Amino acid sequence: MLAAVLLLSASAAHGSFVVFEAAGADAAAITAARDGFRTAVGGDTVAGPNGSFGGQRREINWDGVPNTLADPAPMPGDFFNSTSPRGVEFSTPGTGFMVSTNSGQSSPVLFGFPNDFQTFSAQRLFTAIGSNVTEVSFFLPGTSTAATTSAFGLIFVDVETISAKVEFFDQDGAAIFTRDALQSGNQGLSFLGAVADAGERIGLVRITAGLNTILSNGNLGNPNDDVVVMDDFLYAEPLQVPEPPVLLLLGLGLLAGCVRRGPRRDLT
Repeated sequence: MLAAVLLLSASAAHGSFVVFEAAGADAAAITAARDGFRTAVGGDTVAGPNGSFGGQRREINWDGVPNTLADPAPMPGDFFNSTSPRGVEFSTPGTGFMVSTNSGQSSPVLFGFPNDFQTFSAQRLFTAIGSNVTEVSFFLPGTSTAATTSAFGLIFVDVETISAKVEFFDQDGAAIFTRDALQSGNQGLSFLGAVADAGERIGLVRITAGLNTILSNGNLGNPNDDVVVMDDFLYAEPLQVPEPPVLLLLGLGLLAGCVRRGPRRDLT
């Protein structure tokens, strides 16, 4: 029984994913890859409430964030599970998250870098503050119930070097997928998405966006390294993490019983 438990864990750590990727100077260069990802995941062509496409796919284009939570104000990491319940929450080693302003707001658009960024879907972009790492956790939308997904994709902006990537981890924290985003050049767009091909479930996505960081509008962590931000997120509908199989629980119970009892010793 112990051997079976270890085999299940080892198998879950090696995922198989179908990758959709493209990069180029404008939205037209990546739209086909984005659409291919959408088709593979499934869902309607028109969004329903809270970014749901037929209960099969969710999307975030950041325009649902109100002006009061846009640059220079931080966007709460749980905004898209609490305020706009789409089943994702964000965390970062940095100080928080920010979406760019719409035209006419007090802060300059595109985080103050109009010569570096453009949008795929106007008008807002997304970034972590003070870090190049964003982690995405999944929940049943609007609840604290942990969930997983079978696909995730996003659009990077301004990938000038090999400096942006995504990593997938299963619900136990084992790495199951990693891939670098294609380089797009200055102000360019890169799409990177992957769909599970053998029943894998993604419990956490770690996004690395460039080598630099944005500290505030117009201010970078350093003047030299590539700075990358993000536009649309797309992912398969989050599903509740299933209860462990009865046979697996039974095996763990038997193993625990053996460990507690241990070998008998003759003390005479």
